[in-house]
Amino acid sequence: MTSSPTDPQPPENPLSPGQAALLGPSDIRELATALGVRPTKQRGQNFVIDANTVRRIIRTADVRADDVVVEVGPGLGSLTLGLLETAQHVTAVEIDDTLAAALPATVEARLPARAAHFALVHSDALRVTELPGPAPTALVANLPYNVAVPVLLHMLEHFPTIERTLVMVQSEVADRLAAAPGSKVYGVPSVKANWYAEVKRAGAIGRNVFWPAPNVDSGLVSLVRRDGPPATTATREQVFAVVDAAFAQRRKTLRAALSGWAGSAAAAEAALVAAGVSPQARGESLTVEEFAAIAEHTPAR
Repeated sequence: MTSSPTDPQPPENPLSPGQAALLGPSDIRELATALGVRPTKQRGQNFVIDANTVRRIIRTADVRADDVVVEVGPGLGSLTLGLLETAQHVTAVEIDDTLAAALPATVEARLPARAAHFALVHSDALRVTELPGPAPTALVANLPYNVAVPVLLHMLEHFPTIERTLVMVQSEVADRLAAAPGSKVYGVPSVKANWYAEVKRAGAIGRNVFWPAPNVDSGLVSLVRRDGPPATTATREQVFAVVDAAFAQRRKTLRAALSGWAGSAAAAEAALVAAGVSPQARGESLTVEEFAAIAEHTPAR
């Protein structure tokens, strides 16, 4: 199959045959030693040291030659370099001062012909509301475990041009994000992620591909953005307020769990009945569309 002149072409790999741009275990440790970097639990830092895992992530994420990818928490650059080999442009968001200062030099040293297609934002991802350069089309990241869900939801909210997302998170978090109504692990992350996208588990990652090796397993989660949020007259904030209230007391019926949100149990029941939802149901059984229907009957304050 041949490409037409208008088809996106993969970026040229400037490396000579046999020369690897991707970082291996010894490269990671040498970089860390040179920078005086010691991964911290406080920031959930576990660096990927396996090039095959990087290639697998990029393949699973379906990164394309015309993609503008945003990466959160690039660390020493393992995934960054793989993304730059494939995508049109990569913007990395890094909070750590030392890592943020070092990453552009790593890119320049290992992929000099692609350095102009890389941008670094030295900031807390939870505070980023705009990015330099073209609008991102994909989010691919090994998210710090301690802030994975808030960062994911923040990026999906503030960057609506992101069509496809693949994140690596703690296995239990992956299960929660991809859970369906009725599952024991279905909860706030499941519903809120589903507001933005179709979510599914996309594989498991072993512990030995990281340095240091974490004490938990990791999982990949794929999110493909919906054409739009569920059809509703309620705002996202109103829907999410119902979701938060429903799962704050997940063992209670919705009539009881939403009493604080509605002002009373009777008001909660009235809103539920108006939305076509049983007052005796529990939050874990509801779809995002049903939460939206309830939010349409948010009591006036």
